[in-house]
Amino acid sequence: MLSWALTRLPLEAVLPRLRRELGSQCRQARSQALHTLSKIGDKSAWGWITRDMLRDSDDELARTAWRCAVALVPESEKKTFGGELAGQLGRGDRDVQLSLSRALIGLGDAVEPALGKAAESSNPAKAAHARATESLRLDPEPGFDAAIEEAKRAIALDAGGVWPDAAPAAEAEAKRPQGTAENAEGAAAEARRLQEGADC
Repeated sequence: MLSWALTRLPLEAVLPRLRRELGSQCRQARSQALHTLSKIGDKSAWGWITRDMLRDSDDELARTAWRCAVALVPESEKKTFGGELAGQLGRGDRDVQLSLSRALIGLGDAVEPALGKAAESSNPAKAAHARATESLRLDPEPGFDAAIEEAKRAIALDAGGVWPDAAPAAEAEAKRPQGTAENAEGAAAEARRLQEGADC
């Protein structure tokens, strides 16, 4: 309601105050200021969105900054901004990743090079997130969950059927001395657990 009210006031009165709140010590104030700026949509505020905001360790604040930046970014800055966002692919839980995908998709074709580069990352979580985002950008019908699972399956297949994060642990377990039947059974159970993790 506060954002709604602020959007109906003269810009010359509201924008300077919102800019001041972006530097507030109060996280909620920063978040509300970003949200309100996204609703106002005045692109003159684009320069107020800093890299620190986009990379904030607080997921909710970062998500608000992403949405705000997508609403304000000039056409000429979309490619560079897309690269900045793509650097965070693989971050957070499902909701955070979905928000980041939506922000990237909101940039349109300008984000294609950044997604293509991220899709080849040695970080499997980043690569899967990038592939899923590009898939959704081209066809949103399957939905995020289906797209991310398909991307993970493809990466696991490329890695010989095992999710890459699990491979070093599986290799280390295989090389561990197996002096007793109990050790052998433990290694087998761990290998099964790692393989099951690739299907998650």
